[in-house]
Amino acid sequence: MPLQAAPGLLWLWQIVPFQTLAVFLGLFLISDVMKRRRPRNFPPGPLFLPFLGNLLHMDVKKPHIAIEKLAEKYGNIFSLQLGNLKFVIVNGFQLVKEVLVHQGDDFLDRPDMPLIQELSKSFGLVFSNGHNWKQQRRFALSTLRNFGLGKRSLEERIQEENRYLTEAFEEEKEQPFDPHFKINNAVSNIICSITFGDRFEYHDSQFQKLLRLIDENFYLQGSIWNQLYNTFPTLMKWIPGPHHTIFKNWGKLKCFVREIIAKHKEEWNPSETRDFIDCYLKEMAKGPDQKTRVDADPSFHEENLLFSTLDLFFAGTETTSTTIRWALLYMATNPEIQKRVQVEIDTVIGQSRQPALEDRDNMPYTNAVIHKGQRISNIVPLNVPRMATRDTTLDGYQLPK
Repeated sequence: MPLQAAPGLLWLWQIVPFQTLAVFLGLFLISDVMKRRRPRNFPPGPLFLPFLGNLLHMDVKKPHIAIEKLAEKYGNIFSLQLGNLKFVIVNGFQLVKEVLVHQGDDFLDRPDMPLIQELSKSFGLVFSNGHNWKQQRRFALSTLRNFGLGKRSLEERIQEENRYLTEAFEEEKEQPFDPHFKINNAVSNIICSITFGDRFEYHDSQFQKLLRLIDENFYLQGSIWNQLYNTFPTLMKWIPGPHHTIFKNWGKLKCFVREIIAKHKEEWNPSETRDFIDCYLKEMAKGPDQKTRVDADPSFHEENLLFSTLDLFFAGTETTSTTIRWALLYMATNPEIQKRVQVEIDTVIGQSRQPALEDRDNMPYTNAVIHKGQRISNIVPLNVPRMATRDTTLDGYQLPK
């Protein structure tokens, strides 16, 4: 009898785990779909798969093109499910203005996305929230203003760097060349002069490597690998791919800035602040207010200094230099416009001095060309995400906090 029963027991042993697994998997998929289904009166969007969400709707190489196609189908406001994260995509001038300006307070915060947490841990200027963000932003604006933001001293820094950039172009002796990193170097030098108190030569190999790291990270963070990491963070840590390059590059950039901060700490003189880092160190050294006895703000510490400096360096360099490269491209492909701009420059400025801000009112055509280039250039195809700070309504749709 036992010999006859053994095959039956073996059969049960083989079939029951499979059935259990099938039931468990079915319940898991149903639970996943129910958990991620769109709330009532939420922006529409494509159907999503369990676990993957709408990941397959994204173009690996050109995610912004995929977004554009979805907007044609669902309108200027629609939703996507990427892993555990729900995204509302907003397109069009009026809706973007509504989010950033008219309802700006409703969308101030940044989401706690895995890649962002891994890179910045919510420190700095770009990815921080609440009190920390307000304090860092207030301090940065105030300090940069004192060091020339909107004043003549910043204009002088730009004019000086423009001379160096012109000389670098002239060294090419009218031969074809890629101006990409020369422009990056020029823009970053203006930021470096305010944040670090120094500029870097165009032939500085170490600094050129850092600029290439920034350029590579900017590209990778705008690619599908960013979304994959945010969708499956635990899994992606073990899977090889370009996303690991983001962390490796970011580590090198952090080391570069930490060395500069360490040097500033060694040379720091509280009575003579040379740049943004010196001002931040002074803020960190503050004790309780003598009149109010209120303690110094605890949000001013070295990690926030590190990431605020990186944010200024990273975001400022890439966006401005990309705008300039687009402008060069448009001028090269529209020689008749280039000619009219050159005539206006020769008439108003001539060849003996640098352009100045005060020339703008006398150069309406050049000014219009610059603004047109800014409007039509694709600087940041997918903007840095924001998060609703409260339950709100946008274009008739309900967006929960």
